[in-house]
Amino acid sequence: MASATPIKEIQEETKCPICLEYLMDPVTIHCGHNFCQVCITQHCETWTEGDYDPLCCPSCRAKIQAGSLRNNCQLANIVEKIKHLDFKPGGGNLCERHDRALDLFCEEDGEVVCEICWRSPEHRSHSVLLMEEAARKHKKRTQTERQKIVSEFQQLRQFLEEQEQLLLAQMEKLDKEIVKIQNENVTKLSAEISRLSELISQIDEECQKPESEFLQDVGSTLSRCEKGMFQQPVEISPELEKRLSDFSQKSIALMETLRTFK
Repeated sequence: MASATPIKEIQEETKCPICLEYLMDPVTIHCGHNFCQVCITQHCETWTEGDYDPLCCPSCRAKIQAGSLRNNCQLANIVEKIKHLDFKPGGGNLCERHDRALDLFCEEDGEVVCEICWRSPEHRSHSVLLMEEAARKHKKRTQTERQKIVSEFQQLRQFLEEQEQLLLAQMEKLDKEIVKIQNENVTKLSAEISRLSELISQIDEECQKPESEFLQDVGSTLSRCEKGMFQQPVEISPELEKRLSDFSQKSIALMETLRTFK
């Protein structure tokens, strides 16, 4: 683990080794270590009640001499100033509850924690990783998911391109068939117009004949008129209409897919 920063070292010096909070009414014992007055007093009482001998410093195990607790007013002032400065190295990356570095990651709760949070009942049974290790792990998962998305995106894009080419080919084929029908109808209509024009001229000629001649040929004239009825052009077949309908549905489906894709 990297060494603590100067600010972190100052903070550690102002924390009680027993409660791990900022020193409250700090006192100094014979070995030079500082504790909250309440914390060290309770420690001494518990030690004495348990009949442990000799009474030792919680930090260095040096013997605590009777009456060696001395109020450290200067340190108390320093602690107050440190608390008011509220140092937050690394953009405030400290635990709000314990003022410790948030250098661990709880897998179960998905949140960063400090060392004291990790040892608390709330996270003690959880899987906890160092921040750097957790970051590498989740970055790897993120990259894996990204590759999946990219792969699916490429497959979808390829599918859309194939569908586009298929529909364009179908459209071209349908266009050719429709144009062919139109050309055939134009040719037939032109021939029909010529035939009817010729028939009209023939009828006009018959009508110009003397009545006796006209009546002799009236049967033939009427017969030609009946045969000269206008012939309707070829309509689009039901099969072609169905193909046009299918093509239209496919185009609509493709547009919906593209809209969703975007």
